[in-house]
Amino acid sequence: MKTLESSCVDNANQEIVPSPCIEISKEIPRSSCVNKANIGESSTFTNSKRLREDFDVSEIISDPGLRPLISDFHVNIRDQVRRAYWLKGPCQPRNHQFKWTYFGKDPRRFIGDWFNLYSDWLEYSVSKDAAFCLCCYLFRVDHGEQSGGNIFATTGWSYWKKTSKLQKHVGAFDSAHNVALRKCQLLTDQKSHITVAFTKQSDISKADYRTRLIASIDVVRFLLRQGLPFRGHDESETSTNKGNFLELLEWLADHNDNVSSVCLRNAPENLKLTSPQIQKEIVSVIACEIREKLILEIGEEPFSILIDESRDISIKEQMAIIFRYVDKKGCVIECFFAIIHVSDTTALSLKTALDMLFSTHGLSISRLRGQGYDGASNMQGVYNGLKSLILRENESAHYVHCFAHQLQLALIGVANNDCQIAMLFSLMTSISNIVGASCQRRDSLREKEVARITAGLSSGEISSGHGLNQETNIKRAGDTRWSSHYNSILSLILMFSSVVDVLDDIRLSGTDFKKRAEASSILTFVQTYEFVFNLHMMKTILGMTNDLSQALQKKDQNIVNAMHLVKITKAQLQKFRDSGWESLITEVNLFCTKHQIETLDMTASFRALGRSRRKVEERTNLHHYRVDVFYSVIDLQLNELNHRFNEVNTELLICMACFDPGENFSAFDIQKLLRLAKFYPYDFTQIQLMTLQSQLETYVLDVRSRVEFSDLNGISDLAKQFVRMKLDITYPLVYSLIKLVLLLPVATATVERAFSAMKIIKTRLRNRMNDEWLNDSLLTYIERETFKVVDNEAIIKRFQAMKTRRVQI
Repeated sequence: MKTLESSCVDNANQEIVPSPCIEISKEIPRSSCVNKANIGESSTFTNSKRLREDFDVSEIISDPGLRPLISDFHVNIRDQVRRAYWLKGPCQPRNHQFKWTYFGKDPRRFIGDWFNLYSDWLEYSVSKDAAFCLCCYLFRVDHGEQSGGNIFATTGWSYWKKTSKLQKHVGAFDSAHNVALRKCQLLTDQKSHITVAFTKQSDISKADYRTRLIASIDVVRFLLRQGLPFRGHDESETSTNKGNFLELLEWLADHNDNVSSVCLRNAPENLKLTSPQIQKEIVSVIACEIREKLILEIGEEPFSILIDESRDISIKEQMAIIFRYVDKKGCVIECFFAIIHVSDTTALSLKTALDMLFSTHGLSISRLRGQGYDGASNMQGVYNGLKSLILRENESAHYVHCFAHQLQLALIGVANNDCQIAMLFSLMTSISNIVGASCQRRDSLREKEVARITAGLSSGEISSGHGLNQETNIKRAGDTRWSSHYNSILSLILMFSSVVDVLDDIRLSGTDFKKRAEASSILTFVQTYEFVFNLHMMKTILGMTNDLSQALQKKDQNIVNAMHLVKITKAQLQKFRDSGWESLITEVNLFCTKHQIETLDMTASFRALGRSRRKVEERTNLHHYRVDVFYSVIDLQLNELNHRFNEVNTELLICMACFDPGENFSAFDIQKLLRLAKFYPYDFTQIQLMTLQSQLETYVLDVRSRVEFSDLNGISDLAKQFVRMKLDITYPLVYSLIKLVLLLPVATATVERAFSAMKIIKTRLRNRMNDEWLNDSLLTYIERETFKVVDNEAIIKRFQAMKTRRVQI
């Protein structure tokens, strides 16, 4: 007796699961694939069986006309049912006597040779005398009437007259039948199982996506660190210059096969990760990571703010915000946090912008312990300034006028209040304008300076060496640029003879008569003893204040050190007033002799240029230059410094000076330090104040006895040494008070540097940058050290989270 297993097997299959069909009885033709069990099971296939979540191979029905639909099985076992049917193979009773059917006058029937032509899918139902498709039964996708609709899957095809229907059912490569066939073929291979294939394909796609994203992030990192633009004018495929981002990404792909295989042309059209929007999102993610790290580093500790406003290239008012805090190592840190576009610069608008920034990043004004501004009225106004608005909310946010700006304002005050100095700076500005007005004049000045240096080297008057005799030019003085007046004077003294030669050339052969007249007038005043005297006098005075100006621009500077510098500068000016006259006159006379300028007899009567000699008080040149100019200018400078640095006399700063470690802590005063602690009621309770007193008494004895504290330079070094020796744990309240002293800002140099960086980021060609793009780019450019420690994993995680949230929205 032949079993159904041998009759229904697909010849192409080498290994199949044995069919559980029983032997066919003699009453049923051997060619039939139908048995009593099949017929009975078909009639008794109930809903309860369809809803079961378990499946037995014995439940397979061979006859395609009697099978239940795949959709009748529970969703959890459908793949198991499909696999069992496909492994069993199509029902092909090759020895069956196929029934004849008349189509008109002509009889037709199923041809057994069709099994050979379509061996992998064609089935025959004995019960219905119809042909079926096993693939479509298992995985048919509903495409309407395409490929015969449901005929080969459910109802069966028996129109034997139209044999072309079989080939039409197969259809093209992407037909519903072929799609179902490929699914069946994948189903037989466990490695190609649809779940495995999906997981494998998913892993490959994820790896490619990750490689693509990391490549874009690396390119963004480079451009941000260098402050370079991203976009190009023409980013099309045919462009020879697609912009920095795409060009650098192509370069990276050319030098990395892994990147090349998944990026740009080899990436999916909708997942290249190179669009401008993606670039901005990556930058935004990096900026968020940097801000989080900065906020995490500050922690719950108090901090100070430094604020200033400036216009960018697109004439937008931008407010830069700097945080000043003490890190865990005791170092003073000033970090750029944000730049905010403000519609106007009123104090209320600035305060609103600051409140919004703080609320966005979970910060509180109650943690402020210092404010540093440049002294503008909208900042330091007594009643309605930003300083006052913050002090109303937090009385511990003490304000300090930027020392460096005060110093610069002192110089401006001298220039505006003394006619001699005002004329000096006015002439220097005119010289810079007329000599540097054209490239031709600048080249002429360089050539004459090279000739002068060459002649000096030949005669031995000028020394040669590494870094000496560098090419320079006349520097322009600016009222808002620190040390610019001093540098301008130095450059003019150094290049005096070359400048005179250029002015003389303009006077003689200039094409513009107005410029010739101006050059002639300037040349007359420049070659006078009065101009040379004022030039050298201001060089000496500004040289003394220049050291203070440079020191105040350091990030870790503190108020006590600044007070000492101011005190030293005042002492230098006083010493110069008392004993610097003779050395100044000697220097001026030597300069005049060298440049063939007539010197003066100090005992002779003074003659003022442009004034009538009648009714003029007779006085000697010595009296004029020493009393009217020398003493007057120095006294004016000293008075201006005393006026501008009036905070030095306040109780707050006097108390701070008691922490100065100089001379074995000779400035220590426990009562003043206790008064200092009372300036911060939010940091020291009444009980802590009593504890602080005992800690201070022990602290001063301890540090005076330790050799490690003998050579400290300022409170900044004291704080670092405290942490290094773990005394911040021994004297926590003392260390807290030291940190509060360090939080008070001395200068807004960091804010000025932020505006300098803004000019690099937002240029004339990038003047349409929006505010968020500028803010993120500026943060990453300035805070490079923090940027370096932001790893790609954190960026990828935040980037994907941002995209997920956007999809959900």
